[in-house]
Amino acid sequence: MHHHPIEDYALIGDHQTAALIGRDGSLDWLCLPRFDSAACFAALLGDEENGHWRVAPTDAGPCTRRAYRPDTLVLDSEWDTENGSVRVTDFMPQRDRTPDVVRIVEGLKGSVTVRSTLRLRFDYGSVVPWMRRQDGHRVAVAGPDSVWLRSEPQVHTWGHAFGTHSEFTVEEGEKVAFVLTWHPSHEPRPPLVDPYDSLRDSVADWRAWAAHCTYEGPHRDAVVRSLITLKALTYAPTGGIVAAPTTSLPEEIGGVRNWDYRYCWLRDATLTLGALVSAGYLAEAEAWRDWLLRAVAGNPDDLQIVYGLSGERRLAEHELPWLSGYADSAPVRVGNEAVEQLQLDVYGEVVDSLALAHRSGLARRPHAWNLQLCLLEFLRKKWQEPDQGLWEVRGGRRHFVYSKVMVWVAADRTVRSLEADPELGGDVERWRELRDEVHREVCERGYDAERNTFTQSYGSTELDASLLLIPRLGFLPPDDPRVIGTIDAVRADLGRHGFLRRYSGDEREIDGLPGQEGTFVVCSFWLADALHMTGRTKEARELFERLVELRNDVGLLAEEYDAVAERQLGNFPQAFSHIGLVNTALALFGTDAGG
Repeated sequence: MHHHPIEDYALIGDHQTAALIGRDGSLDWLCLPRFDSAACFAALLGDEENGHWRVAPTDAGPCTRRAYRPDTLVLDSEWDTENGSVRVTDFMPQRDRTPDVVRIVEGLKGSVTVRSTLRLRFDYGSVVPWMRRQDGHRVAVAGPDSVWLRSEPQVHTWGHAFGTHSEFTVEEGEKVAFVLTWHPSHEPRPPLVDPYDSLRDSVADWRAWAAHCTYEGPHRDAVVRSLITLKALTYAPTGGIVAAPTTSLPEEIGGVRNWDYRYCWLRDATLTLGALVSAGYLAEAEAWRDWLLRAVAGNPDDLQIVYGLSGERRLAEHELPWLSGYADSAPVRVGNEAVEQLQLDVYGEVVDSLALAHRSGLARRPHAWNLQLCLLEFLRKKWQEPDQGLWEVRGGRRHFVYSKVMVWVAADRTVRSLEADPELGGDVERWRELRDEVHREVCERGYDAERNTFTQSYGSTELDASLLLIPRLGFLPPDDPRVIGTIDAVRADLGRHGFLRRYSGDEREIDGLPGQEGTFVVCSFWLADALHMTGRTKEARELFERLVELRNDVGLLAEEYDAVAERQLGNFPQAFSHIGLVNTALALFGTDAGG
């Protein structure tokens, strides 16, 4: 199967799962009922026989134009054909009990024949369901899954080659609505949703939500679209935010760097919280902070870097050999083995998040402070050990500079909290000593005086994009010559066609895998932030403008960008890329931005 470029996809979702729809009107990825459930449409990672649902004019190629309705997650795709024009409106209503996908076909002018081709394949494209007719529906059942499809009005529909096909003609002003509903096969069918009421409610709900955004600077549309995407990647029942709604979209076409991102990482918790708080979304920030507290509750020795949507700990990783992979990029993986790794930086990340929540005036949680002290006590005992670092390398532990800086952050934030509010209780002297000791060691062992730059790990010559966060974290002031030297060295060493890779050197040696990867979108936003902090705001803004241009036609970003092939790579859309965009826009153009 010819796979569409990753940027050809648009996202729809209902705050519990999400679907990807191509420019050709084909829904090629959807996991039901949750982000981390098995996909029932998996053509994205295989071929059409692995499940897809296309609604488009017969014999038509990609749509003529498409866009989200402003400030919503409702997608309109339009085709102009020789016989007329037609619009397909796709969305998932906020769910009452069960998930629905609504696809409304509307004649705009002339007379257009439209075809719907539905191939449901449960369990990641491996199980062909049994189809039957009942009460004007087509019903697909396989094991635990049941899916109902109906159209209003009913149109000519038939089964062929393990698919369900419909064909009909729409004149100007005529509409046909398809509704696909999933529910557990042992339960009765849920109440029917009205497609047109649902559309009206969905548009109104999203617009009311988007109106809360407090950012009024340049590229507001990009910032709002990023926030809507972030909201769409939030699992509403728990407040957890998935890194992406997909698994195994490759970091290198045809390569093996394919991972499952349908889980919640602690690593970017503070940046996520910061983006939500700064943009005016305190309820979402609070839900994310509460998710964090529940997930990390327990013995600090057991802190993981990644958890399930509800804080689940076991995310066993396995491969799906029947899927050929996106553009033959195998294996397709489900689950994430990174849960097994020691990453000291996430302890600092959690403490930094709790401190930010405290400073931002989020409702206090009585056990949060005790948890913070427990995490710090763990770091006091463990901080001198090597770890796997924030990029989750599978190539052995070392003394990563960023990990040690985050230990300093944990101590620093705790000291500051105690200085501001001694009533909290805690040994402020002990944490001051830890803070000073870590700072001293990092400046001695993690800094290369000859090149005037910090390095990826103690004693190495390699560089790492995470070093750009040193001024933002407050480890050293922005005007420190070591900070400016590090920014310049990282930009020179990791820059590729004006964007940044994550780290230098032989990637196989660092992460234990063959092949290369693209430039990391979020790292380039970090560079823009660092340039701005060190007084180079004009350069920072120029870089930000170029990054905004990387978004696809509906404003979405994957994890990586291949500047040579000019295409997006990696899981899509990626929460951290959009968080980077929001935070950099706020830093450069927000009310308190200088320059």
